[in-house]
This record gives sequence, structure tokens and C-alpha cells, in this order.
Amino acid sequence: VQLVESGGGMVQPGGSLRLSCAASGFTFSSYYMSWVRQAPGKGLEWVSDINSGGGSTYYADSVKGRFTISRDNAKNTLYLQMNSLKPEDTALYYCARGPMEEYDYWGQGTRVTVSS
Repeated sequence: VQLVESGGGMVQPGGSLRLSCAASGFTFSSYYMSWVRQAPGKGLEWVSDINSGGGSTYYADSVKGRFTISRDNAKNTLYLQMNSLKPEDTALYYCARGPMEEYDYWGQGTRVTVSS
């Protein structure tokens, strides 16, 4: 199993970023997938997850209405569109296989910094 995140960077408050996670080594279309983040000096925070077919999505209250999770099973790729970014969204963002708090594999993370 391999999960490789990309798309992080530095952005001003109010800006947008789109994260991607390329999956390989397993049948991507059969699994729930999640995005999880870790802010500097803080613990892990579940951000969002999506069912195997992409028809059901769930969000933490802290990102609801600003972030959108999606997936392309033909490309074995998970996405996180992040809009209206806030400084408190600054974190290392991981994609993980499995639904909230049932992850079994993680990527290496991509860093997002929101700062003026």
C-alpha cells in the first residue's frame, strides 16, 4: 500500500489549495478514504472522509462548508479542495485508508501553511 500526498504549500488567508493523494498497491475503489491533519504542537484531527463510491462524504465541523473531499476511482486518486483557508488550517495533511479513526495506512503528508 502506498499513499502519496501532494498539493500543499503556503497561501494567504482566504485562499485556496487542492490536495491530491495518489493511491497504489490496493483496490482503491473498495475503500473508504480520509483526510487527517496535524497542526504544529497539536494532536491528529480527522478532517473528512468519503465512502468507496464517492457518494457519501463527511466533514469535521471546523472545515464544513469550506473543504470538499472527492475521489476519482479511475485514477486511484483522492482530493481535498480547501477554500476560504484560515491560519488555523495550518497543518500537515495526511490521506489515510479507512474511515474516521479506523485508518490502517497513511501517506507521508503534505504541509499547508496559511499566513499573511
